[in-house]
Parts: sequence; C-alpha cells; structure tokens
Amino acid sequence: MLVVQNLNVFHGPIEAVHGISFTVKEGSCVSLLGPNGAGKTSTISAITGVAKSTGRIMFADEDISTLPVEIRIRKGIAVSPEGRRVFANLSVKENLRLGGAYNTANVDRLIAEWFETFPILAERRDQMAGTLSGGEQQMLAIARALMSEPRILLLDEPSLGLAPKIVTQIFEMIKRLKEKRMTILLVEQNATLALRLSDHAYLLNNGLIVADGTAETFGSNDALMAELTGLA
Repeated sequence: MLVVQNLNVFHGPIEAVHGISFTVKEGSCVSLLGPNGAGKTSTISAITGVAKSTGRIMFADEDISTLPVEIRIRKGIAVSPEGRRVFANLSVKENLRLGGAYNTANVDRLIAEWFETFPILAERRDQMAGTLSGGEQQMLAIARALMSEPRILLLDEPSLGLAPKIVTQIFEMIKRLKEKRMTILLVEQNATLALRLSDHAYLLNNGLIVADGTAETFGSNDALMAELTGLA
C-alpha cells in the first residue's frame, strides 16, 4: 500500500529525516516509534506532501512523491494530525463535513455512522469544537480524517496530552479500525500501547531508523523495550 524509499525531509535548510525506508502493507498497522524530535511527524508531513522531501513515496503502486497535498488526499491518504488541530470555531458537525469535502456523496451517511460510533460526538454535534475536552477533540480529529473514506490513515501522536483513561479509549477505537482491516500508520511515543496493535514497527531516532521488527521482536529485546518504555 505505502512504500517509502530513501526519504529525506527538510524544514528550510534543516534536514530532519535522513534517507529512511519502510513499508506499510494493505490492511496492516505499522508504528513509527521514537522520542520527540526523532523525525516522526516530519515523515508524516512528507507523506502527505506538506513538507519538502526527496526520495520516493509509492502509494498503491503509484509514485506520488511530487503530487500536491490535495491530490494525495483524493487518492486515499488521510491524516489525524499531532495536537488534533480541530477547527475550534466550527461545530462538531461542521468539522466532520469539512473532513468529507472530497466525499460529498457520502457525507450524511458517514456523519451518522460516526455519531453512532461516538455517542459523545453526537451529543456535542452543535457545540464548538474548541470547547470539547482533549479526548473528545481527538475522537473528532480521527473521525474527521475518516470522513474521506481513506485507503490509509496516518495517526500522529493520538495519545499526546491525554489522561490515561482517555488514551485507553482512543486505542480501543484504533483497535476497532484495525479489526476492520483499515491500513494504519501510527506515530506514537507510547510504545507499549502501539506495539499491541502493530504488525510491524520502526524505531526512529535522530532522523534515522535504528531498529525495526514485529511486536514480538521488540518485546523479546529487553534493552530495546527499556529504551522504548522510557519514551512515553
């Protein structure tokens, strides 16, 4: 589904990611783990076309490396960004409608489905998104990303800044998406939770992939798990 080859990502003159390569197979959940500043969000930004990059990004057997952001969205890439970034002055329902801007034929059906999945969002449908709790905003951000019915969902730090109880709820939601065979690239500092859902994981540090393997591979490496646990 997604193949990243020799990816370098730049923020102005600064190179944040240095020639990394990884693969996300269709229907799988792959995690990018690592500390703050490792290059995880920069990688997501390059895949969506927001950040300047070199290298090759293949999506569904097509080279999308030079395509603009809106075309990548239309081809089936959706992101729930770090920090949620809901439209604070718009209602919950208006946020969802914006998420379905490229999928207008199915907007009403999808809004109804997400309100059924997240009753709390249905209760808050006319409430300004900026007044929601952090957990509610995260649910809204993920639901908004899914309004385009994407082929791959990029989740950037979905647990960031949330209370443990809410984090558990968010990861239960991601688990349900995985069970539906949604293709997911999960960027996350909470390695323990991420590995429970992951078919494969990559450890990113200082812009380089320093380790990769299955959850079992990571779990059997005590030194690596000690390092990962210290990231959360």
